[in-house]
Amino acid sequence: MFNKIFLKKIISLGVCSSTLLMLSTGSVFARDNEVRFELTDNPGSWFDTGKSIAGNRSIAVATPGVRVKFSGNSNTVHTRTSVIYPTGAANMPFNTEPRKGGDDVTLTTPGLYVFTCSIHPYMFGAVIVDDPKTAGLDLGSSISLINGITIPSSSDLATRLLRTFFIATNPANWQDYASNKPWHVTYPNVDVRVDIGVVNLPDVLNTRYGNDITLSGLKKPKTPAVGEIWVATQFETTRNKEKPGTVSAIDGSSWQVTRKVALPSIDMNNPHNMWTDKNQRVIYVTQWFDSKLTVYDRKTGKLIRNVSVGESPAHVMTLTDSDRLHVTNNGDTRTDSVMELAPLATQVLRRVDIGRGNAHAHWMSHDGKTMVTPNVFSGDSTQYNFHTDAVEAILSVSSPFGHPLAIGMMPDASKYYVANLLDSTMTVVNMDTHKVTKRINLIKNYDPIAGAITGPVGALPIQTPVSPDGTNMVTANMLSGTITIINTNTDKVVAMLPCDPGCHGVQYGAKQGGGYYAYVSSKFSNRLLIVDPDPNNDGDPSDAKIAGTVALFAAGTTQKDDAIKGNPGMGGQGILPIPVVYNGWVQNLPAAWSNQLTPAQRNPID
Repeated sequence: MFNKIFLKKIISLGVCSSTLLMLSTGSVFARDNEVRFELTDNPGSWFDTGKSIAGNRSIAVATPGVRVKFSGNSNTVHTRTSVIYPTGAANMPFNTEPRKGGDDVTLTTPGLYVFTCSIHPYMFGAVIVDDPKTAGLDLGSSISLINGITIPSSSDLATRLLRTFFIATNPANWQDYASNKPWHVTYPNVDVRVDIGVVNLPDVLNTRYGNDITLSGLKKPKTPAVGEIWVATQFETTRNKEKPGTVSAIDGSSWQVTRKVALPSIDMNNPHNMWTDKNQRVIYVTQWFDSKLTVYDRKTGKLIRNVSVGESPAHVMTLTDSDRLHVTNNGDTRTDSVMELAPLATQVLRRVDIGRGNAHAHWMSHDGKTMVTPNVFSGDSTQYNFHTDAVEAILSVSSPFGHPLAIGMMPDASKYYVANLLDSTMTVVNMDTHKVTKRINLIKNYDPIAGAITGPVGALPIQTPVSPDGTNMVTANMLSGTITIINTNTDKVVAMLPCDPGCHGVQYGAKQGGGYYAYVSSKFSNRLLIVDPDPNNDGDPSDAKIAGTVALFAAGTTQKDDAIKGNPGMGGQGILPIPVVYNGWVQNLPAAWSNQLTPAQRNPID
């Protein structure tokens, strides 16, 4: 009876024959009105139903009263968090503590529900709870986000979020610069019911955002970089690994991918972020969907050691004065969730108590004194003093579910910036007074209903470092697919550049002859953007531009420790330029690296 009701409805909507075939075999609508999501480490299908709709394994359709069950098949913990749900829906918002085990929730209100993991916030699973008596699959007249925002379901913000879901959860929808084909995003060919009536889903999304878009050719920057750039191509898969992820090295002179490090001997799992020792000899990389910090030789790619540090290690940095490492355990709710390791990660020394858990992209000061962490679950930020081994301040920086994700710090440690993912804001904190001095609204120039953009916009900001000379900050913004540039003298957004889908990682490196490049990577694309934040070196970043674009997929000469199997060069997240040229680290470089820099690069704030 269940399938007959739905078939009658879908036939009346005139759905295409291929979709109708899926419906008739029961592969779209939930059997017994139950949806099962298995949380995995696999790119795209992180919330896996085991069934495919238009190439998507992370969406299901059911009727009111559906029971949604979550189970775990991941090497680390995850939350089950309702990031989007119909306004006023029963049992919403739904949010669990990080764990590997199962949870369930019953959905009774018709509409669209999107679940994520608050630790890994691009993991998505969706359920459309549909009333069979109404035309079109019900998305609800309005949707609410977990941070309190409510918008009409036909609004530009709602459809941008929906489009992002379909891109993120289907690798076939990612931008592939290794192919000569236009970029095509596949959507289920169904009619949906929103606040303005019944509309065809692909028609709306294609009209608003286009499709079959011709991708521009890759173009190397005219001026080379100093050294090399390492990028965590987190979704690339290889033949002798069960888990995804490689780390890719790009030569700054030729702009070619010279090496792919997959480390099949340890089944390296979702490598996320990197740092190096003071001699630039090893690479430290966190396995974000695991519990390990991995160390390998930068020149050979050979494994040195694999160290257990805790759940979902996210970012790693060293202290400038001792070369000790600090790793944030993003999945750990304990207040002492930052791990301190000896140089070269030869030993775990202690857990650092920052007063909060679930820290993500921290930053360290130039003098080895201070660490600042964004505490994802609690909406605040910790300033920790290593000289006194004490927390100096814990400050609220976002709404309760604003998701503070990444820190950028001035090179003189005078202030720091916090990127609040779900609030699309930047919080500025004075490090001496421990006071919030400004909140920068990155979407003030965006109309979430009509979609009009009247100035720089940065929706869902992620990594956001400050330039080594302290003149500018570059931010990768996931939802808007933009790069925003802030003048740190005025704390105003002064420029916006285009980015690829899933815009995520940013890090600065030295440009030959002086100045800096900011390297920007994207999760759902396989190219690296090279931004020149100050082309004329006048200290004003308002003329920032994209200086070039280079491949993240392997070339014929690329050295590899495993054969590439899928998602070539995809999943760009953490970035590590070698040599590290931030204030405090650059002064400790060996002569072989230091001699390649200009005097201003060797002492960036003198």
